[in-house]
Amino acid sequence: MPNHLSTPDRLGHPAVVKSDKSLKTLWAGRLLDADLAAVRFISRSARSTIGRASAIGISKLGNGWLYPILGAIILAWLGAAGFQVVVLGGLNALLLHCLFPFIKRRIGRPRPFRVDPQLSSLLAVLDEHSFPSGHTMTLSGVLVPIVLIWPAAVLSAIALLCCMAWSRIATAHHYPSDIFAGAILGIVLGYPLSMCVLAVW
Repeated sequence: MPNHLSTPDRLGHPAVVKSDKSLKTLWAGRLLDADLAAVRFISRSARSTIGRASAIGISKLGNGWLYPILGAIILAWLGAAGFQVVVLGGLNALLLHCLFPFIKRRIGRPRPFRVDPQLSSLLAVLDEHSFPSGHTMTLSGVLVPIVLIWPAAVLSAIALLCCMAWSRIATAHHYPSDIFAGAILGIVLGYPLSMCVLAVW
């Protein structure tokens, strides 16, 4: 008897039951294929000299250089109120940096350029694991208090996050799902911490 058919039910009708395990494996495979296909497509945008330089430059900014620049802009624009933003952004970044290395080691997902030999890494990696994107997670967490205290900056924050997301995929360091997970974790963890501190500050 085919493995997708079970014994007749209590009314005598044949019950069709699909294996949960095989369905999960099938969908997981399809999602992984789509993820990798997206990396192949987006990485083409970094083949030109300008695209390559942009992807590398934005990624390197995300290694840490971006945050003093953001802090200076916030302090210059908001004055004394900007101090709260800088402190909250630093707290969020600290929390996330304590968590994401553990998550990465636990998941252990290899980076796209390790999976597909046709993809090449455009710059050195900080670690060997892909999921979640630490760059996107940190940036999301830092942007949360900026948007909370300075709502007019929301469009700029989204644009900055999109640029970072593009660069991490274009360099073949991350899958779109890594980016999405990183952004969600950054916001979900950064928002309550920011709200709690603002409630007492």
